Amino acid sequence: MMELTRKGEYAIRGIVYLAGQPTDCICLLNDIATAVDVPATFLAKIFQQFSKIGLVKSFRGTGGGFVLARSPDKITLLEVVEAVEGRIVPNRCVAGRDECERSVTCHIHPVWQRVQNQVRDVLSAVTLKDLVSE
Repeated sequence: MMELTRKGEYAIRGIVYLAGQPTDCICLLNDIATAVDVPATFLAKIFQQFSKIGLVKSFRGTGGGFVLARSPDKITLLEVVEAVEGRIVPNRCVAGRDECERSVTCHIHPVWQRVQNQVRDVLSAVTLKDLVSE
């Protein structure tokens, strides 16, 4: 079953909240966690991942917190989901080269490939700005 994990759900909630804040507003982790009903310790780990890949910037010390690293219209839902869930793979045969020895002759392989492409296309067409605007 293709299902977003709790980590993925929390990641989306946290970063969408951040996207809805003024660009010059550094948000405290505890404030974000409270606003989106996510455990702060869990959100801290997620935002550390986001910081490493350049989705958010983190600031330490007094007045520290998080801001988006890019404009909300430049960050896609696909980036957010894959940052915490890994590459979207509906079946292991489309996970990568050499993952399935039957992919060339398999009749269902192209279907899994289309599913993967369509899910990725939908998520890449949605930006954080879109989610904040809705």
